[in-house]
Amino acid sequence: MRFLLDPEHRAFAASLDALLTSADTPSVIRGWSRGDHSGGRALWSRIAEAGVFALAVPEEYDGLGARPVELAVAFVELGRHAVPGPLVETVTAAALLTDPALAKRFLPSLAAGGTMVTLAPHEWYALDGDAAAVHLSLTPDGLRLSPGPATPARPSLDPARRLTPLLPGGELLSPTPPTEQALTWARLATAAQALGVGAALLDRTVAYVRQRTQFGVPVGSFQAVKHRLADAKIALEFARPLVFGAALTMSPADVAAAKVTACEAAYATARTALQLHGAIGYTAEYDLSLWLTKARALQGAWGGPDECRDVVLSARA
Repeated sequence: MRFLLDPEHRAFAASLDALLTSADTPSVIRGWSRGDHSGGRALWSRIAEAGVFALAVPEEYDGLGARPVELAVAFVELGRHAVPGPLVETVTAAALLTDPALAKRFLPSLAAGGTMVTLAPHEWYALDGDAAAVHLSLTPDGLRLSPGPATPARPSLDPARRLTPLLPGGELLSPTPPTEQALTWARLATAAQALGVGAALLDRTVAYVRQRTQFGVPVGSFQAVKHRLADAKIALEFARPLVFGAALTMSPADVAAAKVTACEAAYATARTALQLHGAIGYTAEYDLSLWLTKARALQGAWGGPDECRDVVLSARA
């Protein structure tokens, strides 16, 4: 079976790519990593104007309805440009806040980009709690609105993914939130984001090996280099139909399989990119690092490989 984007999907992806290219995301990412959120907030508003967050919000709350395929298209581009911020968490919040009273309270502002939401699953650290306006946490007694971050954000493996423990307590929003549904949306968005990260790493590496020379010829002409790049390309191309196929079914098992495959393909591509760039690939000042660290961080976000494989195996038992 072939999963091909239709002309509308391709136009949507192209418009997001143009928007994010003009935003100079590497400088936005570096500012965000230092705790300067001004550039990231401005970009967040432009992403919201493009309708990205509205893709997870019902129409009656100023959204575009649940459109997982379009959301996957958008998150591939967000990953391709390594956009910082609690993007997945904001989309996941839309899937959690389904009670009519909660939806009316939170979702219109979320869809419009006026509210940046972070979410701590199982009382873990929340992503970018110092930037978000709404702090949600999944606790043993349900979904809570946390009073805020407990301490200043601390860096993680990916400097653009700043982690913050949330304060305990707060308003109990729902004792029985639709956790499995929200987790499925989170994993789909993460898988699509990883696919975009992998694509960007591959494109940057191909461009680099074409212009870097050794023994008087581009290193990209060496057979061993071609094989590594071909392996990365194949891994990403195998992951792509799984991601968009999962977006069509929204089956928890399909989405879990897509997340494992896309994240592992992105990480394998990151390792290839690092090796083929040589010493410069290890420098934090070089823009490649912004994608390298994100590829590794996304592997464990919203369920690591073992957890996702367990979901797939349980569905087939």
